[in-house]
Amino acid sequence: MDLGTIIGVIAGLVIVCVAILLGSDFGIFVNIPSLLIVFGGTFAVTLIKFNLKDVLGCFKLAIGIAFKNSKSDPEYLVNTAIEMATAVRKNGLRALENFKVENDTFQRGAGLCADGHGADVIRETLTKEVNLTILRQEKAEKMFRGIGESAPAFGMLGTLVGLVQMLSNMSDVNTIGPAMAVALLTTFYGALIANAVALPIADKLAEKTENDQVNLDLIMNAVLQIHANQNPMVLAEILQIYLPAAGGGKSKKKAV
Repeated sequence: MDLGTIIGVIAGLVIVCVAILLGSDFGIFVNIPSLLIVFGGTFAVTLIKFNLKDVLGCFKLAIGIAFKNSKSDPEYLVNTAIEMATAVRKNGLRALENFKVENDTFQRGAGLCADGHGADVIRETLTKEVNLTILRQEKAEKMFRGIGESAPAFGMLGTLVGLVQMLSNMSDVNTIGPAMAVALLTTFYGALIANAVALPIADKLAEKTENDQVNLDLIMNAVLQIHANQNPMVLAEILQIYLPAAGGGKSKKKAV
């Protein structure tokens, strides 16, 4: 699990709740009409922008990416590629049938090599998979960024609704308080959703998509080099550029 994302989201919400409890009763910050305007309106606009299937898929994908660390870090991928290249040099491409890789794209690339497909077929297949993977993640980011934009807008809309209700019936003192609650709490809810949840998750998705793009490029390069029966030591040097250390580091496993 990505503890940074989990701790950040929970800490942000807890800090706001604690600040409320220290200054007043938490119950006065719960207003059903305000919740309906902000949550309902934001969800409705999201459904207008994206179809329902994409919305459900993007939520599932975003949770899987933003709240979980990828097991396929560059160092692991480089070391795995070197092991594969070593096995191929000794026993041919069929040796890749015995390899189990945590990354699905890498596993598929190894399988294509083991099945005897040509370099062009492998390149085309992996390129399509890489492009579709990045496209899905970018769509999830776009959706959360859209939520971050829509929630404050509906907060302002709710504020206008509350003000209209208040000003249209100033003679009845009993209606002023509830109307002001709607006016102020909708802005509060919209700002909270956008700045404590939606936009931070969108930024995290953008960061991880960037990292995944590098990893997928690494995998593409590694698979094609392995298919060409590249020397493991040469492959290690080629893939050093993908390691996070400046100028590339040395992988822990030595090529033989």
